[in-house]
Amino acid sequence: MTMMSIRQALATEDSVGAPRVLGEQVVERLRRLIITGELAAGAHLVETDISGAFGVSRGPVREALRRLVNEGLVGSRRGRMYVIGLSRDDIDELYHLRRLLELDVLQLAIARPQADFSAAHDALEVMARARDARDPVAYAAADLDFHTAFYQAAAHRRLTDIWLMYRPTFADILAITNSEDRDLGPSYHDHSQLLEAIDSHDSIRAVSILNAHLDGSHRRLIAAHGRHVHPPQ
Repeated sequence: MTMMSIRQALATEDSVGAPRVLGEQVVERLRRLIITGELAAGAHLVETDISGAFGVSRGPVREALRRLVNEGLVGSRRGRMYVIGLSRDDIDELYHLRRLLELDVLQLAIARPQADFSAAHDALEVMARARDARDPVAYAAADLDFHTAFYQAAAHRRLTDIWLMYRPTFADILAITNSEDRDLGPSYHDHSQLLEAIDSHDSIRAVSILNAHLDGSHRRLIAAHGRHVHPPQ
């Protein structure tokens, strides 16, 4: 994929043209282009070309690439940056990591007497409105807020830090799967049942529901990834 096609991709995302974008937007958009396969695995990433495409200085681009290296989406070979992309093995690793984190943090939160799950209730209300409006973008954002609430309730700083590092990757993953889900009802039902188990302090049931939910999400992403991302020529 060329830098010109990056400009074209950005043009399709922006309803109103802006001469410059913030550094945070650079990493968000590059991440999205990589995860969706619009930036193919193996493509070289040149700071000057990217800064021109995004209308920013090289500093924010350099920081964005550093973050994407830490997330495992970009690599460096002989001083040149290139796209690693998101393979089937990467998807399996990400969901393995998420399962390890989230099942543990959920049990910690339920066992914590002062745990506050109000943020999860708030997120579920937003999910209901997004479901009714058939808005997968708003639904995905609220979905991540719902799961982030477990970490807040557990008050485990280091587990939270790990989750927040990978949350943006899962945000773009959800963008792929939710865009293909014609009916967000089943997903909403899973989350509603999960929160009911949490409110009942039924850790065994909550873990079972969450585990099944993550399995389903994992399978849907594998299927969607195969349709969206094609191997490099």
